[in-house]
Amino acid sequence: MNVRRLIPTATIAGAVALGLVALSACSSSDASGGAGSDGKLAVTASFYPMQYLAQQIGGDHVDVTTLTKPGVEPHDLELKPRQTAQLGEADVIVYLKGIQPAVDEAIAQSGVENTVDAASLTKLEKHGTEVGHAHEGDEHGHEGEADSGDEASGLNGADPHIWLDPVKYAEVAKGVGASLSEADPDHAATYKKNTAALVKKLDALNSEFRQGLADTGTKTFITTHAAFGYLAERYGLEQEAIAGIDPEAEPSPARVKELETIAKRDKVSTVFFETLASDKTAKTLAGDSGLKTDVLDPLEGITDKSKGDDYLQVMRSNLTALQKALGAK
Repeated sequence: MNVRRLIPTATIAGAVALGLVALSACSSSDASGGAGSDGKLAVTASFYPMQYLAQQIGGDHVDVTTLTKPGVEPHDLELKPRQTAQLGEADVIVYLKGIQPAVDEAIAQSGVENTVDAASLTKLEKHGTEVGHAHEGDEHGHEGEADSGDEASGLNGADPHIWLDPVKYAEVAKGVGASLSEADPDHAATYKKNTAALVKKLDALNSEFRQGLADTGTKTFITTHAAFGYLAERYGLEQEAIAGIDPEAEPSPARVKELETIAKRDKVSTVFFETLASDKTAKTLAGDSGLKTDVLDPLEGITDKSKGDDYLQVMRSNLTALQKALGAK
C-alpha cells in the first residue's frame, strides 16, 4: 500500500480523543449501538470479510456493525470521530491487522479488551509484490520483496488476503467463534454450532474449487492486483498481477511488456479486474494483447455490482469466471 494512504498518527489520535468525548456523551440506552444494546453482543468488524464471519457465527445474539461501508475500498478507509467512538463501544472487535493502518491505530487506543486479529488465526505468507504469486524458483517471482507501502502498513511483505482461501478462512472462522464464546459464554453453545456450520460450508466451497480447477487448459491468470495469491497456491494456479498488493499501484512499462509475453506463452485468455478499483489498466492491457476481460472479485466489500449477495455466492462466481478463463474441462 502506498504511503499516501496512511493516516498520520496525530490525526488518528485526535480522532480517538474526539471519539472518546462522543462516547462519554452517549447514555447506556443510546440506540446507536453501545455495548450490550438490545441485550446482544456488540461486535464491530473492520471490513466485509470480518463482518461476514461475525454475522454468520454470532447469528441472533450479536449486533454487527462495520467500519467500511459498501463501495469503499478498505485500504482507503479514513475513520471519522463517530466511528472511533463506535470502536470504544464494542464488546468485540474483529479485524485483520495490517490491511487498514487507521483501524489498527484506533483499535490500539480504544481500550477494548476483546479484539480478534484474523491475521493471528492463520499463517500469513508472502506472494511477491509486482508479479503476484510466485512459486519457488519461478523466474518471474520476487518472493519476499515488499514495497515501501507494505512495510509502512505493517504487512512486511505478507499477503493479507487470507479470506480468498476457503481453508484459511475456515481457520479464521474457528478463532472468531472461540473469541465470541469467550466474550459471551452464555451463548457459547450457539456460537460453536454456528461456527461448525460455517466451516462445513467453507469445506464444501474448497471442494468445489479443487474439483472445478483440477483440469484446465492453462494454470495462469492475470489480475489487477495481487489479491489471489492464497487462492492460486491452494489450487495449483499461477497468479500474475498487474500491480502488487496495493490495488492502485501503477505497473512499470517493463511489467506490462512481461505480462504480454506471459499471456502468449501460457495461453492466457482473460485479464481480470475488480469492482472496487479502477479497471483502466486491465482493459488497456487486454486491448493491447487481444484478450478478454472479466471480473474476479477480491471480496473486500459487497455492492450492487457484486456478482452475488454474500461471500459464498461471490466466491462461486469467481470460480465460474476462473473456470471459463482457464479453460476448465
